[in-house]
Amino acid sequence: MSTPPAPARATRFPLAVRDCSTMLRRNLLHARRYPSLTLNLLLTPIMLLLLFVYIFGDTMSAGIGGGPDRSAYIAYVVPGLLLMTIGSTVVGTAVSVSNDMTEGIIARFRTMAIHRGSVIVGHVVGSVLQSVVSVILVGAVAVAIGFRSADATVLEWLAAFGLLVLFATALTWIAVGMGLVSPNAEAAGNNAMPLILLPLLSSTFVPLDAMPGWFRPVAEYQPFTPAIETLRGLLLGTPIGHNGWLAVAWCVGLAVLGYFWSAAKFDRAAE
Repeated sequence: MSTPPAPARATRFPLAVRDCSTMLRRNLLHARRYPSLTLNLLLTPIMLLLLFVYIFGDTMSAGIGGGPDRSAYIAYVVPGLLLMTIGSTVVGTAVSVSNDMTEGIIARFRTMAIHRGSVIVGHVVGSVLQSVVSVILVGAVAVAIGFRSADATVLEWLAAFGLLVLFATALTWIAVGMGLVSPNAEAAGNNAMPLILLPLLSSTFVPLDAMPGWFRPVAEYQPFTPAIETLRGLLLGTPIGHNGWLAVAWCVGLAVLGYFWSAAKFDRAAE
């Protein structure tokens, strides 16, 4: 095969960026026109936040040694619910990808002169942006009911934001793969449910030390717990220990796995 001339190679990347930007705008327009799925998924962490703070907050705060009011438990539970928000948001990405694969739009895109990978890149970037917006909304609710992060420095805030974006990117690639292997949107939503359930089985609501011995490994050896402990340490100024590199390792590993899985499934479907 002959090597493309230098001008052609030079223009390939800008065209790919243009196509990815077009697909990103398409996905953001879909999210704006059909916000019900995103809002329904966003309500889950907000309702859990209000439930655990206002119904169980005083008891749970005393249980973790925080005194008779709920302020200590608000500080404890918010980091986990921020990451749960990301897990909830990317379920919508799996459904959206499945819709694209089953409604024939991919076949139409194949007839057009667009970069092949721009379709899933648009889904990923759009989902990460939606996840960040969802985290901001849940964070605003948390601040309104009393969450404070006075001990965090500017550098720790930046690190916390970077972790949230990295975690959202990793889960989004996994959700894209789930959407690609699902026969329909309903199956995609069901396949992505572990991304909502895993935070419930982590250190989101209670410390690992308070869990029964047979259950603790389930909570400890999964991606959400080290990410939650790292985010909690960054926002509250508590020690992170080995959770920092574990959280980054989980994020990078899941992102790489999700990328190659999604790319392989999409290329096979686009043939």
